[in-house]
Formats: sequence, C-alpha cells, structure tokens
Amino acid sequence: MTAVVRYVARRILLTIPVLLGVATLVFSLIHLVPGDPAQSMLGEGASAADVADLRQRLGLDRPLLEQYGRFMGGLARGDLGTSFRTNQPVTAAIRERVPATVELALAAMVVALPLGIIAAVRRGTFADYTAMTVALAGISIPNFWLGPMLAILFSVSLGWLPVSGRGGWESLILPAVSLGAALAAILARMTRASLLEELRELYVRAARARGVTRTRAVLRHAMRNSLIPLVTILGLQFGAVLTGAVITETIFAWPGVGRLLIQSINFRDYPLIQGCILLIAMTYVTVNLLTDLVYGVLDPRIRYE
Repeated sequence: MTAVVRYVARRILLTIPVLLGVATLVFSLIHLVPGDPAQSMLGEGASAADVADLRQRLGLDRPLLEQYGRFMGGLARGDLGTSFRTNQPVTAAIRERVPATVELALAAMVVALPLGIIAAVRRGTFADYTAMTVALAGISIPNFWLGPMLAILFSVSLGWLPVSGRGGWESLILPAVSLGAALAAILARMTRASLLEELRELYVRAARARGVTRTRAVLRHAMRNSLIPLVTILGLQFGAVLTGAVITETIFAWPGVGRLLIQSINFRDYPLIQGCILLIAMTYVTVNLLTDLVYGVLDPRIRYE
C-alpha cells in the first residue's frame, strides 16, 4: 500500500467520527428549537387531534432517543429519510439542488482570482491600486448588504440583470459577485503577495531572457509555483463560500442547497435540515482532503508519510 493510499485511508477514517459528531449535534439542536413541524404544516387553525395524528404519522410522538436511533440507523444505510413537507426522499431533494450551488461557488471563485493576478503583474500602477481597493471593499462589506444593493442598482434601477432566479449566465453575475467579494479580498491579497515573490526569482528572468512572453512566464512558470498558498486559502475558504451561499441564494432566490436549507428551517423539516447540513460538513471535509492531495501534485517534494 502506497503512502498516498495510507494517508487517504487514515483521513477517511478520521472523517467518520467528525460526521457522526455533526449529525448528533444537528439532531440535538433542531429538536431543541421551539416549534412543531406538524403544527407548521397544518397551520394555526388545525385542531389538536389533526396535529396529534400528523405527529404520529411523522414519528414525532416517539421518544427522542428512539428518533435519534432511527436517524443514525438510516444514516448508516445511506438513507437520510423523507422530507416532511414534500414527502420526497431527502437525497433526491438535495441532489436536485447541488448543481446550482456548485455553479454559484465556482463562479464566485472565478470572480475572486483575477484581481490578485492583475495587481501582481501591474504592481504600482492604477490597476494594482484599483484591485486592492476592490479587495478592501469586498472584505469590509457583508454579502447580506452587498447583495440587495447590487440588485437595487443593476436590476431595479438600471434593469441590466435579472433580480432573482437561475436562468442564463446573466442571472449568475450578481449572486457570484455578492458571494465572491469577500473571498476576492483574501484571495487577491494572497495571490498578489505570492506571485510577486515568484516573479522576482531568477527562473522567471531566465525564461524572459529566452524569449518567453510575459504572459506565458507569469501563467506557466510563476503562477504554478505560487499556487500552494493559494490552494490552502481556497480549501479553507470553500467552507465559508458554502456558508455564505445560504444568504446569497436566499437573497437572489437561487435554487441551491443554501436556499433549500433556509426553507427547511422555516417549515421545521427535520430530515431535510439534517441532510443539508451533513452535505455541507461532508463537502468541507472532502475539499480539505483534496487540498492536501493537490499539494503533492504541485510540489513533488511533498510526501504523505
């Protein structure tokens, strides 16, 4: 068994107690929050008998430990249960929303990366100062304020872009900018610092002396060697992107996992809440594992022992 395989197997085994802890914590917290799913589904005017009957059919009248045991048993089989609200399997409901969230997260990262490259290549110029100013604004402005302001300006006032929903590429611009602004602030500064350090190295000057164009020297030589700190930041910030997507998707009515989570919380849909949060936790752990593995690809000197 190679060192990489042993490393991956060890990390996967360590992931299991983390996910079990997340599942237990989520189950405990959502059952402590005031509110009755049966009452929410039937409305305030429902009779006590109807509410009691629905609670029995949903299994909410059983002891909490029994409900927890059934939940963990289903989780061990890969069954996250059935949505209270739609009567749809949780895995199917989440599977429908994942592509939209992945699309938004990738678009947010695309928004974030170019600023740092521009600032490094055009150091000391107007482009550099502009990029750093935008980065500073991005980290200073929360996305729950930036999102509505962008919608008011570019959708309501100017009418240039759709205000909500998922349609063509135009509908992706405002959510991606809103979500990627804070990430851009961190990533741009890190990209600029790391790339500037590499651009001073002799191998870049040697490449330029051999007739390599500036763009090729930056993208093919300097950029590759500056990627390790950037990959670290991307891995750490991906969880923040997913968390921020909850707010951004709600603001722009983007049909992703974040909006599904908010809707599930409003309706006290316990199985769907648990499924969404488990997906976010699993994604965060998986991305961090992949980040560690990418180190070995970028720098062959790194070994997994």
